[in-house]
Amino acid sequence: MASENLKPEKLAVLIDADNTTSSCAQGLLEEIAKYGIASVKRIYGDWSSPLLSGWRSILLKHALVPIQQFAYTKGKDATDMGLIIDAMDLLYSGHFDGFCLVSSDSDFTPLASRIRASGRMVYGFGREKTPEAFRQACDRFFYIENLGEAGKGKDDIVTVPNAVMAASPDIAKPAAKPRQMDGTTKNLLYKSIKDATDETTGWAFVGKIGNVISETRPDFDSRTYGYAKLSGMLRELRGLQFRTDEANRMYCRKIPFGDLIKLLDEAFNKFKNAKGWASLDVTGKYVKPRWNWEEYGFESFTDLLSKVDHVEIANDSMRMQVSIAP
Repeated sequence: MASENLKPEKLAVLIDADNTTSSCAQGLLEEIAKYGIASVKRIYGDWSSPLLSGWRSILLKHALVPIQQFAYTKGKDATDMGLIIDAMDLLYSGHFDGFCLVSSDSDFTPLASRIRASGRMVYGFGREKTPEAFRQACDRFFYIENLGEAGKGKDDIVTVPNAVMAASPDIAKPAAKPRQMDGTTKNLLYKSIKDATDETTGWAFVGKIGNVISETRPDFDSRTYGYAKLSGMLRELRGLQFRTDEANRMYCRKIPFGDLIKLLDEAFNKFKNAKGWASLDVTGKYVKPRWNWEEYGFESFTDLLSKVDHVEIANDSMRMQVSIAP
């Protein structure tokens, strides 16, 4: 395959040590490795500060190149300026396909926008508190909390005074609890499935669904909701059918339950008896030529009806239940 001959992207990894905890290093670099080769790994900060002791202890382990930035003036962030200058030099060199900016600081928003304007990918990494402006300026943005930064169970968490926690960015905070998949998130997923659907086949490639989501929500990550992969999150949605191809790529499509409900209502009114019940066998024979449930992965008509709201089954009969608005 041609894709096998493609060279991996060369990435420049630039870390704001003053604004990032060292406990995220392993997970951070493992995540970056999914998108390319970290050809340059530089980390910026005032290395005379005791607050960076955590980073100092792992520089060699991760082949990070420390760049010293003294705080020349109180209140001014020399680290930001040094990182930005180096980023522009690396950009102008033309040797890199993308940049990984590791910080929760919105000051890097113009830098991310400038790099993207040059046609390079920008991967941002920061805490959930990272301002939206910086998150949206990146092609993809990853929350450090999702990268195994504090993968301890409740019984393993060491209590650290709040004052100490705030003073040192190198102390890992407990991992945040997964968010609930609310209505807004579900609507985003359903819309992305629709936008990614191939009109000729009616199926949407899960990889393309992820790309569609990233175009509008660069910071979207299924791990934020407790799912290791997007496919697992999609499986929690109602009304979807899944399949995999010979290359083990996953696809999904929305089952047209709206059309089915209209057809069931039509069939029920046509075949119901005086007691308000219709034969499953007769109704199924009427429905199948018009809505073949086997095409959507249902083994039988009864299996299909078990997934439909407002349908009651008793013995060999069925009836439609009318939902009464409060």
